[in-house]
Amino acid sequence: MAKKPARTPAKKTRAEDLNLNNIVSQQFDRAARFVKLPEGLLEQIKVCNNVYQVQFPVKIGDRYVIFQGWRAEHSHHRKPLKGGIRYSRMVNQDEIMALAALMTYKCAIANVPFGGSKGGIRLRPREYAPEQLERITRRFTAELIAKNFIGPGINVPAPDYGTGEREMAWIADTYDAFHPGQLDNMACVTGKPVSQGGIRGRKEATGRGIVFALREVFRQPAVLKKIRLSGSLEGKRVAVQGFGNVGYHVAKILHDEDGARIVAIGEWDGTVSNPEGLDVNALQEHRVRTGSIRDFPGAKTLPHPGDSLEVPCDVLIPAALENQITTANMRRVRCRLLAEAANGPTTPLAEEYLRRRGVLILPDIYLNAGGVTVSYFEWTKNISHMRYGRLEKRLDEVQRTTLVRSTEDLVKRQFPDSVRQNLLRGIDEEDLVNSGLEETMITAFHEIWEIRERIRDVRDMRTAAYVSAIQKVGAAYLELGVFP
Repeated sequence: MAKKPARTPAKKTRAEDLNLNNIVSQQFDRAARFVKLPEGLLEQIKVCNNVYQVQFPVKIGDRYVIFQGWRAEHSHHRKPLKGGIRYSRMVNQDEIMALAALMTYKCAIANVPFGGSKGGIRLRPREYAPEQLERITRRFTAELIAKNFIGPGINVPAPDYGTGEREMAWIADTYDAFHPGQLDNMACVTGKPVSQGGIRGRKEATGRGIVFALREVFRQPAVLKKIRLSGSLEGKRVAVQGFGNVGYHVAKILHDEDGARIVAIGEWDGTVSNPEGLDVNALQEHRVRTGSIRDFPGAKTLPHPGDSLEVPCDVLIPAALENQITTANMRRVRCRLLAEAANGPTTPLAEEYLRRRGVLILPDIYLNAGGVTVSYFEWTKNISHMRYGRLEKRLDEVQRTTLVRSTEDLVKRQFPDSVRQNLLRGIDEEDLVNSGLEETMITAFHEIWEIRERIRDVRDMRTAAYVSAIQKVGAAYLELGVFP
């Protein structure tokens, strides 16, 4: 095995801007050159329409603490607006504006009819008890209600970094309390528990969407040839930074269903690695039992979360926060395919360097669109008040039974019980959700790749993805008659 390069900071040849809002603007500008739309319309698509900043007090123990939160609405070309709420000490206005813009482009790429939004509160969830987080969440929701920044047809939040089903249930309940008797109240937020109007498959949607995208890449021999890979995901070395909802599910699905070799996983308190592969399910049990991924039996523990980015692998999946691959560590990144599960994990200078080295980058605005795609399914389920699969499930089972019996009669033998049960099982909600998600990710991949191949000067997936998004958002504005 080749010796790992020394961990020394790389020399910066150019000053690196780590402001995510500036980075997203630069990426937009690079792609806008290839889109034939009026200059004023391009500027309208680019800018963030409005931002609500709030400071509110919550009693924590015997004192009141002032929390700072934001909700940005980037684009109103489609209604409602859509985007998660994150809890992190890194949250600031520029970050929220940038993430709202990414949501606009992400929805357009995935052909989801939402505008883009994002929200967040500056706090570290681990520092607060559940009942304290509940008070914080409910108070923030009340602030959003007061300014009309939440509602089934206005602005629909979802989980993000530091939040999950629990927080979404609190938001839904608070909104319902402020709007008693309104039929569509549960559609004010997505990512809820299934028992509270959520949809099966939403929790793992972003991770599963990433896997669907990776599977489609590995079905394209011409694409794989460019990055010196071949075959399927089975046996491929995969490193994942982040073991939260997205990182855990993408690692688990790749490990359990695709036979990939998960060689490293990074989390907030370190990295565990094993070139022969990690048992993701056993690692999760270890984390639940000990509170950490560190000291997992059979794996080497490395001190930093970012160490997972430097483990030799075929596929690298940063699934944590932005600005993780920079000029400081880009030369130590050793992968052939970089799959951006997180928002903005790669800085422009690092991306430029990796592309010159022949690394294929699947950009965030495409790759992590699985969450908002299934959020759209949940929202439509809440609006229609009808569970997916309810109408056709029984008919599907009857048709399957008829087919299986006819086949058995024809061949004069019965299928084994396990095979028979699998063949007879009707389509349920999760099957339909995953089918729709897979179709979305495959269609979007080919739309982006077609742009990359067709436009001579567009040689990277990110610029092609932005071109796709800008064209679709621009078409929506033109349909509104805003820009004749």
